[in-house]
Amino acid sequence: MEINGVPLHPLVVHAAVIFTPLAALAGLGYAVPAWREWLRWPLVVLAAISLVSIWVAYFSGEDLREERFATAAGPFADKLDTHEEWAGRLRIGGTVFAVVTFVAAWLHTRTGPTRTVLAALVAITALVTLVLVILTGDAGAQATWGA
Repeated sequence: MEINGVPLHPLVVHAAVIFTPLAALAGLGYAVPAWREWLRWPLVVLAAISLVSIWVAYFSGEDLREERFATAAGPFADKLDTHEEWAGRLRIGGTVFAVVTFVAAWLHTRTGPTRTVLAALVAITALVTLVLVILTGDAGAQATWGA
């Protein structure tokens, strides 16, 4: 799919690259008890936008590869494979992060160990997702710009 001749993938990737780190940072902030009430709904919105943008970027990337790079070979193909592997991991990690975030928001009023465990899970999955989006983006940049 293209918009004005530009493949959808590079357009959607920018949403994932912006909203996923923002969601992850909000998730890390959610671990701070004094910030939980304030961050709950912004975190849910950011996680939802991040989740959708990751999945759309993943599928649009598959389409782009099939349409334009199906016969790619050599170092470029290897870099594309690496990017695709990281993207698959990010898709899973981002989904887990979003689900944990939604559950934490749903059970936000709980007290005691439930709230503490959920906040810790949000922070852990946020950190993992942050690392994955950085590694995926770097692999994509390496493939695109050949650095």
